Amino acid sequence: MAEAGSNVTALFRASTAHSPSYAALSRAGGDAQAITDFCIPCNPYFPTPEMFEELGGRLRDILTYYPSSADTITTELCSVLGLNPQTVAMGNGSTELITWIDHLLVRESLAVPVPTFGRWTDQPMETGKRVDMFPLPESAGFALDPASFVDFVRTRGSRTAVICNPNNPDGGLLPRHGVLALLDQLQDLDLVVVDESFLEFADAEADSSVVGEAVLRPNTIVLRSLGKNFGLHGVRFGYLVANPGLAGRVRAALPKWNLNSFAETVVFMLKEHRLEYAHSLRLVQRDRQEMIWQLSRLPGLTVYPSQGNFLYVRLPEGADGAVLRDRLLEEYGVLVRECGNKIGSSSRYLRLVVRPQADVQRLVAGLEETLYATHHGQGRTYGQSQGQTQNHGQGQAHGHGHGHGHGQGYDRIPALEPARSPGPMPEYALPYGSGTAAVDRLVRGA
Repeated sequence: MAEAGSNVTALFRASTAHSPSYAALSRAGGDAQAITDFCIPCNPYFPTPEMFEELGGRLRDILTYYPSSADTITTELCSVLGLNPQTVAMGNGSTELITWIDHLLVRESLAVPVPTFGRWTDQPMETGKRVDMFPLPESAGFALDPASFVDFVRTRGSRTAVICNPNNPDGGLLPRHGVLALLDQLQDLDLVVVDESFLEFADAEADSSVVGEAVLRPNTIVLRSLGKNFGLHGVRFGYLVANPGLAGRVRAALPKWNLNSFAETVVFMLKEHRLEYAHSLRLVQRDRQEMIWQLSRLPGLTVYPSQGNFLYVRLPEGADGAVLRDRLLEEYGVLVRECGNKIGSSSRYLRLVVRPQADVQRLVAGLEETLYATHHGQGRTYGQSQGQTQNHGQGQAHGHGHGHGHGQGYDRIPALEPARSPGPMPEYALPYGSGTAAVDRLVRGA
């Protein structure tokens, strides 16, 4: 197990932008214990076992034959969702759509709050665009203030603006009226993208989507994921909604068979399984509340409000997320997403996917033993050097009151206090400087 664990953790040290794939982890781990995945934000309740059995029975045909055209698959998806196919473009995952949005519609600059999904900063930077990064304040629970973001866009002169709603990695949700106000104030830009990849998991209001507005506006695109919602990241399918002109430009650029036979098969199964899908979302929403409660009991751990199928947490002072990630994986078979390679975050933050309670108990047990050395009966209180008490848990202004807790039986001492990197990365985020991702990364030493 030790050798396999070392092989697995080495993959994370070699990856600078994203976590290694589950397949790569499995190959490196060999016959090691099964991994409980808190890293990849999938829906654990969908597809149902019966749907997987049906897919397995059709595997030979799915792998053998060409899929139908993207137009055929898109038309079926639109019939399920009640959308006009002329306003929709389907891609091989939302990342393909982000790539084409950048190539076709983004001119010299793009503004986006950070931390966020890495392709919204990395993709335009790779094509030579200026990326204007708006830091989300930890003191406000990483919530986006629309007025401040609009002021930032005006100050920077950005021509495209992007928001993720809910945001990734923190799960913060801007209410629908706030998104619409933002779209109204930015209607003079070349493009505004609202990435709703995780919106299906939200329950803060009956309908937070602005899909209906996007088809009426000249400069708005809404991006939606299917792999995340349906628990099928490996299938690689997503879609965008916009006015027919914008959607048509993206559709015209996509390859003829950009959607595979797995995607086609799942899309044509959806009408028969709507009730199971809706039930799966309710189960995730239930598990999210329970997981928030469980994690909030851990001393010094701050849990930020989330409407996604993941939680963003800040570790106790002195704990390092990369070391914690490696130990959880090697010793407990638990895989977490350490966020030190996300712009606007640091290794003190983790993104933890919402999972069923049996899995959460395994995670919490690993955190208790790794962070607090619960099996030992001595040690100093976390964050203390001379016996003074420190108060943690800022970032609860949105708060549903989820900050650090003081559970029974804890030594309240981080077991992880590695030597810190001497690089210039601050604890929360790089103060805004040039507005250019490439320059800021150089300053960070990344």
